[in-house]
Amino acid sequence: MMHDGFGTYPKYTQATHALCHAHHLRELKGFIEQGHTWASRMTTFLLAAKQAVEAHHGTLSEKEAKRWERVYGRILERAQHRLETMTPLPKKALAFVRRLQKRKEEALRFLREVHVPFDNNQAERDLRMVKVKENISGTFREETFAQSFCITRSIVSTLTKHEKNVWDSLCLLLTGDTLDRILSTT
Repeated sequence: MMHDGFGTYPKYTQATHALCHAHHLRELKGFIEQGHTWASRMTTFLLAAKQAVEAHHGTLSEKEAKRWERVYGRILERAQHRLETMTPLPKKALAFVRRLQKRKEEALRFLREVHVPFDNNQAERDLRMVKVKENISGTFREETFAQSFCITRSIVSTLTKHEKNVWDSLCLLLTGDTLDRILSTT
């Protein structure tokens, strides 16, 4: 389960958790604008780690992952030390650094597990159309309409991710074919 690190999420499920770095990059941008140099280093680190994972086809060797973890730890240690000596104490920035330290394993899960992406932006993009639809028309008239809309968006997203022709595949679905069969054909 990938998310922004909200404190109650781990209580909802026993799933394996990972933190979304799109959220972290947005927060880091704000800290950079406030003059926090450590935030620039962490941003550079995260983007470089993402590139390294992509260059190694989705996962790093254990030795390489540990090296990235050490760098991550050093950046956060230095950031924490610097923040704790500032007056006034930058509470939000310090809380952010401590959260990344405490949840290091979740933050860096993408280094070792090929199925864990760097961020959950695709999931957010998949759901964004629901909000757009609500904003344009005000709301769905019935809950079943909203459910049908979400199911259809999910199917279209899945077909797109599997590089299937969406129109042809939807026609097959409407004539009784199954999504599993459509996805398994080349």
